Amino acid sequence: MRARLRPRRGFVATLGILTALTTAPALTACTAPGPVAPQSPRATAGTPATGTPATTESVALATGLEAPWSVVRLDDGGALISQRGDGRILELTTEGELREAGVIPGVVSGGESGLHGLAVHDADGIRWLYAYHGAEDDNRVVRMPLTGGAGSLAVDLDEREVVIDSIPRASNHNGGRIAFGPDGMLYIATGDAGQRERARDPDFLGGKILRVTPTGEPAPGNPFGNAVHSLGHRNVQGLAWDSSGTMWASEFGQNTWDELNRIESGGDYGWPEHEGVAGAADAIDPVAVWTPAEASPSGIAVVDSVVYIAGLRGEVIQTFDTANPDAGTRALHQGEFGRLRDVVAGPDGTIWVLTNNTDGRGQPREGDDRLLQLTPPR
Repeated sequence: MRARLRPRRGFVATLGILTALTTAPALTACTAPGPVAPQSPRATAGTPATGTPATTESVALATGLEAPWSVVRLDDGGALISQRGDGRILELTTEGELREAGVIPGVVSGGESGLHGLAVHDADGIRWLYAYHGAEDDNRVVRMPLTGGAGSLAVDLDEREVVIDSIPRASNHNGGRIAFGPDGMLYIATGDAGQRERARDPDFLGGKILRVTPTGEPAPGNPFGNAVHSLGHRNVQGLAWDSSGTMWASEFGQNTWDELNRIESGGDYGWPEHEGVAGAADAIDPVAVWTPAEASPSGIAVVDSVVYIAGLRGEVIQTFDTANPDAGTRALHQGEFGRLRDVVAGPDGTIWVLTNNTDGRGQPREGDDRLLQLTPPR
């Protein structure tokens, strides 16, 4: 039986409107947000830009989002956005329409859990939408065919399949980012779900980066003969690869250091015995660290050689140049847009950034939450 969708809640589409905000290319202190045109209290959208905007501009591609968690760009130039609390998948079209593509059944939100990461993957002539979400007793990844064309995408809930389940769930530390790697395998970021003592246990799915086939079996070559790719993580929420195929992951620290890690198959990243740079023989050190107040990192993206890291508590985009690691890190747009949940590569060297001010921890501003297109300084 087809699951019933919740009624639409009055999304208002505003076609062809681009909201430009004057910003400084790099800030080191909190500043007031730039002016934002009045918006509907429900979601609105602007037309995604096809050219490269000036470095002093940001463009609001969508506004009025409710606790968005993940954005995935589509080949046609549009995007899909997940909303953590209500399980909705929204389609943003290149014409600026924002519409509901479906509601994932079985999403149980609460605390930091709900609908999290999205990924799209084509296999056997089917376009699959993958989603990581909290269920009643666990976190899991499901997949569903994505049907229809641009502007009319729909999630086929009748064909929903569980890819992997039994990922531990708690009120916090649920991980949630998913992405397909250059090898065609699905990578899944999990949190320790409060069971920190098991983060380094290869038989426990929490506190790990998992690597599975598109249908959920342990991927060939996994180091422990199961789904685990790397271990000793506290709460990973960002996954990305650079042009050389190197994998990068962001990780929430506890009270001292947040981390950006270069991920190796079978690598042990030390949690809970080590946090930040420990120089220990039994763990791999991060390549960059920040205090939680400076970052609290979630989604990440790589553009050229630069890793962009969305910061929640830090309300910032932190950057790390993999081609010049000795240069350290750089903070962009600090305090300008509030909490930032996800970042993905946009067109023509831009980045797309999801704000996260409506999840109960932020201070919503007019138009929040928003999907923004930013042009990083060169």
